[in-house]
Amino acid sequence: MSTDSYRSRENPAGGNDINPACLDGPRDSSITDLRHDLQAFREGVRAWVRKVAPPEQAHRWQQAKGAAQVEVQRWWMRERNKVGLATPHWPEEYGGAGLNLEHQIIIADEFAKADAPETSAFTVAMNHIPATLIPYGTEHQKRKYLPTVAQGTVWCQGFSEPGAGSDLAALQTRAVRDGDHYVINGQKIWSSHSMYASWAILLARTDPEARKQAGISYFILDMKAPGVEVRPIRKSTGASNFAELFLTDVRIPIEDRVGEENEGWAVAQATLSAERGVLAFDRLERERATLQRYYERELASDAAWLKDDQLRREFMRLFAEQHAVRRQIRALLRETREPGVWSMTPSLVKLLSSSLRTRLAELQLRIAGMEGQKVGPQDTVLPVPMYDYLDSYGSTISAGANEIQRNLIAERGLNMPRG
Repeated sequence: MSTDSYRSRENPAGGNDINPACLDGPRDSSITDLRHDLQAFREGVRAWVRKVAPPEQAHRWQQAKGAAQVEVQRWWMRERNKVGLATPHWPEEYGGAGLNLEHQIIIADEFAKADAPETSAFTVAMNHIPATLIPYGTEHQKRKYLPTVAQGTVWCQGFSEPGAGSDLAALQTRAVRDGDHYVINGQKIWSSHSMYASWAILLARTDPEARKQAGISYFILDMKAPGVEVRPIRKSTGASNFAELFLTDVRIPIEDRVGEENEGWAVAQATLSAERGVLAFDRLERERATLQRYYERELASDAAWLKDDQLRREFMRLFAEQHAVRRQIRALLRETREPGVWSMTPSLVKLLSSSLRTRLAELQLRIAGMEGQKVGPQDTVLPVPMYDYLDSYGSTISAGANEIQRNLIAERGLNMPRG
């Protein structure tokens, strides 16, 4: 099955033939010029988002599914880019606005409060790619790939394999040098939004004789290359937002290797740190806003569970935990460490945030009762509690299973002996 069967043909900015020198015209800097006055900056972001993506139109992007949802998100990225808010914290030379953490917090907060479109299809592009290419990529790679993200280029990740999920270093996909190319053969799984992606970050084994971590290299894969096949995976909720990748004699130019040959494991740690920590930032801001709207809606309808002392206690305890995790994420974003120096914080954030998501979904499902298992009318934008509950367990597995995170924290963070 060809990737073109799933990739939208209506996206002029997301294709592999995009020229970084041919991006949109000059940006409107009226918001980013306010960077030195945080209150004015917040007011500028708030006014802009409510003008471009009014909350009363939120049903348009909340109801969109599959390819339609990705197109909405591409539109949203291009709109954000017009005012410098698509990749605001990136360096200016790579398409960003050079804003700092305080600006990131404001942007995420105002977008969440306004119920603006999400950017789940750009998770890899906005987080993994800069976290990897800025410290490890060549200047050519940075200037070729980074600026196009704000124009709607979707990336996916080719790390996990059927026999190498939590134990990522056990991967078996092979990359064999052939002149000025590598020939790739293997299979990847759980690759989110890969049916819409233009590019993928890929780990493959270049030295089968070396110990597991030592024989891996890191590549950029053209998803339109001959030999790339994408097969969507249907989830228990009926959605298909990730897929399997089958790679048969796929050729990758040497210039698309990131870092040195056989040193891809060290490069991948930068990717995984972004996945386990920074990724949770925007998501938690949105989840906080969503939970607050849920509580306000329940208050307005005088929901029966609000009269149950135990349910109220559970809800407020989880609400407080959510705020605590948000603070932990901000501490992670402020954390500075040298490349190659392991930090316990990303694993803690990943463990706490995914566990919290599951417990919140379980509580809301109990509150909803049998009604929580029903799908509402087509025009409703309210989530189905059972779907949220089923979906929540994925976060305890993705980005490194929670069991693995506990081992990392115990062994590498607390120096406890292996059991």
